[in-house]
Amino acid sequence: MCEITPEGRYIYGNAAFYRMFGYGPDEVPNLTVTDILFARERADVLNVFGRVARGELSGYEGDRRYRRKDGSELFARVSVVGIRARSGATVALAAVVVDLTAWRKLEGQFREAQKLEAVGRLAGGIAHDFNNLLTAINGYGDLLLGALGPGSPHRDAVAAIRDAGTRAAGLTGQLLAFSRKAIVEPKVLDLNAVIEHTARLLRRLVGEDVVLTTVLAPNLRRVRADPTQLDQIVLNLAVNARDAMSTGGRLTIGTRNRVLTAADAGAYPDLAPGPYVEFVVSDSGTGMTDEVKARLFEPFFTTKEQGKGTGLGLAMVYGAVKTHGGHIGVESAPGAGSVFTILLPATTDPEYTPRSNTILLDPRGTETVLVVEDDDTVRGLTRLALEGRGYAVLEAAHPAAALERAERHPGPIHLLVTDVVMPGTGGRELARALCAARPGLKVLYVSGYTDDAVVRHGIVTATDAFLQKPFSPLALVRKVRAVLDGAP
Repeated sequence: MCEITPEGRYIYGNAAFYRMFGYGPDEVPNLTVTDILFARERADVLNVFGRVARGELSGYEGDRRYRRKDGSELFARVSVVGIRARSGATVALAAVVVDLTAWRKLEGQFREAQKLEAVGRLAGGIAHDFNNLLTAINGYGDLLLGALGPGSPHRDAVAAIRDAGTRAAGLTGQLLAFSRKAIVEPKVLDLNAVIEHTARLLRRLVGEDVVLTTVLAPNLRRVRADPTQLDQIVLNLAVNARDAMSTGGRLTIGTRNRVLTAADAGAYPDLAPGPYVEFVVSDSGTGMTDEVKARLFEPFFTTKEQGKGTGLGLAMVYGAVKTHGGHIGVESAPGAGSVFTILLPATTDPEYTPRSNTILLDPRGTETVLVVEDDDTVRGLTRLALEGRGYAVLEAAHPAAALERAERHPGPIHLLVTDVVMPGTGGRELARALCAARPGLKVLYVSGYTDDAVVRHGIVTATDAFLQKPFSPLALVRKVRAVLDGAP
C-alpha cells in the first residue's frame, strides 16, 4: 500500500511496497510515479493518474507492468482512489498494489504447455501416418536390395531410396518423442553410468576445442527411463551446446540428488514433492535471447542456418523429459552461455540388468501367424516378409475380420501380429479376445505410436512384445522368431 501526492510524489509506503519495488523508507520522499514506470507505459499511466487526481475518475483498477529499482519487471494489479478534502479537492491518492509476477509466470508456463501440447498432437498424428508410409518404402526397398545382385544397374538407386527413408524415419522418431506418442520401454537405470558411457562418444563428437567435464554426484538415486531416449537427451543437449560454441569452450555435465517440497511448487508447478535426480548440461556458448528461449522447444524452430539443423533435437528432449514425468528448464542470456536443467523422478527399484540375446542372422519358421493391419501396404509387406521365411500367414484388415478369420481357421495360430491403433476395436482388445479363445497365443504389437497406457509405459509380459514402425523385414522376422521362442 502507498500514498502519493496529486503531483505524483510518494509520501508513504508500507513494508510490502518497499519489498516489491526495492526502495527503502528513506528513498520514498524522492520517489515519483515516473521512477517506477518503463518509458513505454509512462504516458498511459500518467494520463489515468492525472484524471483520478483531477476528480474526473473516482478511481482506477487494472493490471500494469512496473519497474523495480534494479530495473526488473514487476507485474501487478493496482487499485487507485483519490483522497478528497471537504472542498472536493484531491489531497492525495491511495493505491493498493498486488504483485502478480509469479502468477503471470505460471500463466505463461501454462499457455506454453498448451501450445506445445497442441503442436504435439498434430506432430504425433502426422508421424503416425508417415511411419506407415515409411514402413512400406523402407521395407520394399530392403526386399528389392536383397533381390538385386551386386552388379545390378538399379542397386545404387534403390539403396539411395532406402537411405533417404532411414533418415526420414529418424525425423519421425523425433516427432513422436516430442509428442510423447513414442513407445517407450523404461528400465531402472543409473544416470551416472549412462552419462559416463555417452561421454566417451561425446568427446569425439564435440571436437578438440571443447573441454568436456563431468561432475557426477556419488550415490546418485536411480531413475526409471527408456535407455534409448535417455541417450538421445544427453546427445541432443551436448550437440546443441557444441553448436553454440563455434570457436570452442567448455561443456559441463553434472548430476545430483534433489528433494522437492511443497515450497518448490512455484518453481516446479508440474512436479509433485518427492525425490528427484537433477541432470544439468551447461556451456560457455553464445547464449540465447528471451525471444529464442520462448520458442526453444517448438518442433522445427531453429536459429541455425539453413541445412544445419532440423529444429527437432530440443523438441525431442522436451517430449522425452515430459514422457518420463520430469521437468526441463533453461537459463541463458546473450554472451553468457546456457544451462539446461532436467529433473527426473527417482526410484528405489533395483537397477536393470540387461540379458544377452543371440541375434539370428536368418530367422525362419513354419508357424502360423495372423497379421492384422489396416494399412494395405504395411500388411502386404508383413505378409511377404513372413512368407519368405517359411511362415504361414493369415491376413485381416481390421479386428472384426481377424476374429472371423481365426474362428474359421481349423488349425493352430501361434502368433498374432497386430497394429495397436485401428478404427473401432484396437489391437489390445483384439488380443484379449483371441487369447481368451486360443490360450497360449502369443502377441506382437506393431505401432508407430499409441495412446494405450500399457504400451506407452512399456509393460511387457512374457507373451507380449512390441515392434516400432517403421521396421525392416529383417527386424520383423527376427522379432517374430524371438517372440515365438519366448525371448524377451
